[in-house]
Amino acid sequence: MNARTPPDYGRNVFINCPFDDDYLPVFRAITFTVTLCGFQARCALEVQDAGEVRLLKILRLVRESRLGIHDISRTELDRENCLPRFNMPFELGICVGATHFGGRIHMQKRTLILDIERYRYQKFLSDIAGQDIKSHRNDPRMAISVTRDWLNECQPFKMLPGGRDVSRQYERFCRDLPAMLKSIRLHESEISFLDWRRLVEQWLKESEA
Repeated sequence: MNARTPPDYGRNVFINCPFDDDYLPVFRAITFTVTLCGFQARCALEVQDAGEVRLLKILRLVRESRLGIHDISRTELDRENCLPRFNMPFELGICVGATHFGGRIHMQKRTLILDIERYRYQKFLSDIAGQDIKSHRNDPRMAISVTRDWLNECQPFKMLPGGRDVSRQYERFCRDLPAMLKSIRLHESEISFLDWRRLVEQWLKESEA
């Protein structure tokens, strides 16, 4: 590990996904699963620094994360501009390039690629043919199961709880969430990515107590 690689490189999971309201339930379910499984969820929303160029932020997150979850499902045309979103495939390409050209430490990177349907990518991103694309069908429970199974393969040291158990714990967390928000005087509409991650961490810690 070189001097520029953080000590938590091995447990950092870079989440590259849409940030719109329609995708939010899946995004939050994935973040919960990553945290419950003992990893650290990272994404571009964690730092709102206008002084950091967005591309440089993405490059830093890729460099600091051994694992990456990339959802390429957002292919619809934007209602205002009638154009698709290319950010997710672009960031996936950065991670793939880092794996091959980033030096020995980055050869350890592992990637999970998600889409609504497993083979739909062949119609718009055929260059990744041969990759094992996983489907979540916009269902948070499916996203939880797929993410859990992949994380279980990424670390050989301990057995993770099954996808059904993680889903049940997520349902409990969601039931407890309103009371948690009330206790810290935070409205649900104000929850940032860091807020969500900290709420999950707090709930897991209290559940184990």
